[in-house]
Formats: sequence, C-alpha cells, structure tokens
Amino acid sequence: MRQVAHTPVYFDNAATSFPKPEAVYAAVGRAMREAGGNPGRGGHPLSALAGETVYHMREAAAELFAAEPEHIVMTLNCTHALNLAIYGLLRQGDHVIISNLEHNSVARPAAALADAGVIRLSVARVYPDDDKTVAELRRLLTPRTRAVICTLVSNVTGQILPYRQLAALCRANGTVMIADGAQGCGILPVTLRDGMHLLCTAGHKGLYGPTGTGLLISDGTVPLKPLMQGGTGSRSASLEQPDFLPDALEPGTVNVSGAAGLEAGMRHVMQTGTERIFAAESAVCERLLAGLRRLPDAVIFRTEGARYAPVISFTLGRESPDETAARLAEQGFCVRAGLHCAPLAHRALGTAHGTVRISPSAFNTAQEADAFLKALRRDVPAK
Repeated sequence: MRQVAHTPVYFDNAATSFPKPEAVYAAVGRAMREAGGNPGRGGHPLSALAGETVYHMREAAAELFAAEPEHIVMTLNCTHALNLAIYGLLRQGDHVIISNLEHNSVARPAAALADAGVIRLSVARVYPDDDKTVAELRRLLTPRTRAVICTLVSNVTGQILPYRQLAALCRANGTVMIADGAQGCGILPVTLRDGMHLLCTAGHKGLYGPTGTGLLISDGTVPLKPLMQGGTGSRSASLEQPDFLPDALEPGTVNVSGAAGLEAGMRHVMQTGTERIFAAESAVCERLLAGLRRLPDAVIFRTEGARYAPVISFTLGRESPDETAARLAEQGFCVRAGLHCAPLAHRALGTAHGTVRISPSAFNTAQEADAFLKALRRDVPAK
C-alpha cells in the first residue's frame, strides 16, 4: 500500500468525498463486527441484524429523497444505478434524449443501444439560460420519446441544469425522466417531489458513504426489467426473478457495511442540511475563483447567466491539465485532470485535452484554498 508522506489537501470530492464524517467510519466498523449475517437469508439473529441494517439505510434514503423505503434499490455506484434504469426501461423503437453534458455512465449505455439499433438517440444542448435549455428539449420531444436522461449537475463545470422544469416537461408529455444525481445529491435539496421518475446517485460522493455504494430511487410507477437475476431471499421456490422492488433489482448479497456507512452519511446530510453544505462548499469555491481570476493565464470554464454547484474547471496557460495536476500533487494537493469521463461535455467546451477540476467539500477551509492558490502560482510555465 502506497504511503502518503504528508496529509494531502483534498479537492477531488466530485470523484469521491473525503474525509467522511466520523459517524460513517464508526457505522462501517460496527456493521462489520456486529451485523455479520446475510440479510434475508436466514432466521438467525445475525441475518436479522444485517437485514435491519440495510432497511435502516432504505429508511434514511426514503426520508432524504421523499420516497418509499421499498423503492430504494442499493447499487454498487451511480453507474450501476443508471445502467439498471436505462437497460431496464428502454425497448426496441424507443426515442431517448440525453444532454450534451452527460457523464459516460449515461452516454455510453445510450450510445450502445443506439449503435445496436434498439433506440434512436438525440443529444440536447445545454445553454446558460435555463429557458433555452428547456426549449431545446421540448423541440426534440417526439411521440416516441420514452425517456429523457440527464444529469442534475455537470461533473465537469458544475453547471446546474433546470431539472425541475425538465421533469415537469417530461410529466406533461408522458415521458420518463431518469436523473443522474451523482453531483447534485447531498448539496442540492433534491427529492422525488422535483418530478423525476427515477433518481440515480452515488453513495460515496455528496452523501458521504463508502465507495461501492449507490442508489436507484424510484417513484414506483416505472417497471424495470432486471439487468441481473439471482438469489434475493424472497420467492426462492420460483425460478423467476421477483417482480417487486427492491428485490427485482437486487440479486445477490448487498453491501451491508456499505449500507451502514451510507445511512450514517445521509443522516449527516440531513442533520447538517443541504443549504449549509452548499454554502460552506461555495464559500471555499468563491475564494478559489477569486484567486484564479487574478492569474492572467487561467481560463475558467464558467458562463455568465448559468447556475453552478461548487465545482471549478480551469486550464493554466501552456501547461496541460495533467501537468498542472501533477505539479499540484507534488505539493500535496489532490485535484482531477483530464476528461472526467464526460467527453460530450468537453466537446461542448472545446477542451480536447480536458481541464483541471477543483471540487471542495464542506470539510475544506479558506486556509487550504489560500495554500492551493499559492502552490498554483509557483513556477507556472511562461507563455
């Protein structure tokens, strides 16, 4: 295992949040030590305790996202949740719309289905003006549009999409909305009351859960064909996969300790409040933005009129994004460089070689932001 010589300053929370609240570490350890059984696979106390642990996570998610506990499906990550939704919903001849800011967890399965001739795919442009974005989506809708799949927040620039208006448009046209909440859940007050039918999110980002956790949250109105089939602990005498949630989409043993940590992370979000979390992260972000704007060679990828979450993408002079990130890493600062698994967004931005992305969390401080800016200014290559 690689040893870190000093405590790094972590600004890569859009990939995975770190550190986690202490309650998350404690919950994972407690579940590993005490809830050692297999949930739903026995009547003994350890199996029952494991089942309770997972159900408590579903209750927390239901409370946070205004859903029903039985409509909370635990997944490996947001990509897993999105694939369950996309492949579970779409059928031959469907028309699908995605945005031009989508992560590959949406773009790749949608493109694969289009390339196979299963669906027809349209890509909607996202504008700084929310009304223009909604109008663009409305223009692309057809009677055969089965689903609109879009991110709530761009993982590259942090732009917030008008997801409530898009969801209302989908509802009015009988179209299913699948939302990628990986970058929005935990910092925005996102719930099913916003109108989406299926909300997919990562457990390990803004919800502060462990890696290897994610959620598919359904409003219960959209049947999904299982992507996998196997043991569920229910209807075991039948060779058919159960058709009810969450069992239909949760074959195999779920991540019990991950569920415990995810519950603790979501409880932290609810106790702190998304408004306070957003404000704390934005304060650090604004400090970083102010410093970046003082650098003559910095190009910041934000557009006037758009709304942004606490994420910054930038490039610095003739230095490539990878070179900038490597130089910062040598000084103990963790940022992400490259295409961020979102090539559609980079085509829209015109950043063929990617960007440097800074994504603070509520645990970061103004002092860390100042130290980062000092490190960034040091030995910047000349034009």
